[in-house]
Amino acid sequence: MEEYKKFAEEKLGLKFHDINLLITALTHRSYVNEHKAAHEHNERLEFLGDAVLELVSSDFLYRNYDEPEGIMTALRAALVRTESIGEAGRELGYEPLVRLSKGEQQGSERAHDVILADCFEAIIGAIYLDQGYDIAKKFIEKNILVKIDTILEEGSWRDPKSYVQELAQKIDGVTPVYRTLKEEGPDHDKKFTVGIYVGTSLKGTGMGHSKQEAQTEAAREGIKKYRKEHKIKK
Repeated sequence: MEEYKKFAEEKLGLKFHDINLLITALTHRSYVNEHKAAHEHNERLEFLGDAVLELVSSDFLYRNYDEPEGIMTALRAALVRTESIGEAGRELGYEPLVRLSKGEQQGSERAHDVILADCFEAIIGAIYLDQGYDIAKKFIEKNILVKIDTILEEGSWRDPKSYVQELAQKIDGVTPVYRTLKEEGPDHDKKFTVGIYVGTSLKGTGMGHSKQEAQTEAAREGIKKYRKEHKIKK
């Protein structure tokens, strides 16, 4: 329990009234299945935290950006996607405190990223219950909403595959194609490497646990290359 109090005070800047809320937020379902003394996992807190995160993000975007609903929805999705909140979780450094079964501890990198993201939402739920809405809002602002400038600068709120196709057709007059360059790993944890080609030029490569995921990452790399080569600001 002391290590959770220390994390809360040093990393979150909070003294929990009920530290068990934070412990529950960092408890995966698999741990409860394996340790019967642990009565509750984090899924209910995750449900609550997800709602608070969506409200705070929506309110922030509404107040600061005069954009159509479609763009606002895409911006919010970029802020709260698994990769964004999983990265925020790694930056906070709570991964060693997450309680998992032995089997889940041996899981894939992608599985761990999802677990970290789920825990982040659960932590929001725990903060909301223990400290109230305003403190939960400050936590989200500090760890998630600060990423909005980078998202806008990189254009990562756009659908990558649609955007890179738009750039390729506008600049080169060619529709990009994706080619699988490598497949590796066992069937249950396979990794794909995909390249995006515009004509004969390789514009970027991406890796993922599905071809679709790898294509999306390749598209993001292609966008970065176009933006750099042609000085595209947004």
